[in-house]
Amino acid sequence: MASQEAAPRAYIGSFTTAQGPGITVARIDDRTGPGALTTPRTAVVDTALVNPSYLAFSPTRDVLYAVSETGEGAVAAFSLAADPDRPEPLGAPVPVRGDGPTHLALAADGRRLFTANYGSGSVSALPLDDSAGAPGAPTTVLPHHGNGPVPDRQSAPHAHAVVPDPSGRWLLAVDLGTDSVWISALDATTGDPVPHHETALRPGTGPRTLVFHPRGHRAYVLNELDPTLTVCRWDAASGTLEPLGETRVVPPGTDGPPVHPSTPVISPDGRFLWTANRGDDTLSVLALDADGDRPELRATVDCGGHWPRHLTAHGGVLYAANERSGDVTWFTVEPGTGIPRRAGAIAVPAASCVVFA
Repeated sequence: MASQEAAPRAYIGSFTTAQGPGITVARIDDRTGPGALTTPRTAVVDTALVNPSYLAFSPTRDVLYAVSETGEGAVAAFSLAADPDRPEPLGAPVPVRGDGPTHLALAADGRRLFTANYGSGSVSALPLDDSAGAPGAPTTVLPHHGNGPVPDRQSAPHAHAVVPDPSGRWLLAVDLGTDSVWISALDATTGDPVPHHETALRPGTGPRTLVFHPRGHRAYVLNELDPTLTVCRWDAASGTLEPLGETRVVPPGTDGPPVHPSTPVISPDGRFLWTANRGDDTLSVLALDADGDRPELRATVDCGGHWPRHLTAHGGVLYAANERSGDVTWFTVEPGTGIPRRAGAIAVPAASCVVFA
């Protein structure tokens, strides 16, 4: 087994306005069980970084980026080179010229950092310094336009996620407010997104985020306002996203409060797709056919806490960031069925995201 000094680390974002600690770090210690996490400790002591609710790494995984999900949104960058347990700020947080950024992603070539700004319904592109990877002021801000049929959630655009496609040529922005996915081409010279096409989804579904099939030919859009997964054909040659069908991610007639799915995760072999579902506090298991066109809901299991805002996988183990119960819970996965089995948890107040390096 690798030494604890070299063990993979989990970086956990949280809402500081809900008494979260900001960014914390824990290590994987398999001596206490597959994927088990150690007690986390505060990694970033920076009172200026409010609500680092979503995190992402540079392509080389030596820089950690965080949104600041506030009315005057910003991003921050931290070097992991000197001490991965104590990320070093690469300057002050940089405004994104958008409100309430909820998600960020890096271009495959490392030239641009993209944010989805929920409050303003826009996407920002920030240049990254060639040497250290620090972000600069946005070079492009793309506003979305439109609304949807759910008045209290869709009166205006609400960009919720930005996802580069596997080819590295396109950027897909999922907008909950407009019931659509906005596709931009990434300029080969500048790296900035250039508007290309808007793909409409079923009105009122409230798309939140998406994940690509490992083969890159399908994209799965997880909807927040209606607990469904929309299967789409993706054509990287033309930048075309075509909806093919929908699958419910909770059983019909599920009792209790409304269900608001948050995050999809797909297995590396493309056999299973899992979703985290807030409201009924479950994880769903969907089996995929060989083409990936017909997800089938196989089971739902308890998420181990309350309000699973984020779900991720590392080393064959699933990790749920349960925001309202304040914990990160992990699950081993049965290889034949894809069903998660709770294996442990650590306390992280207002946990919102977990990523691994």
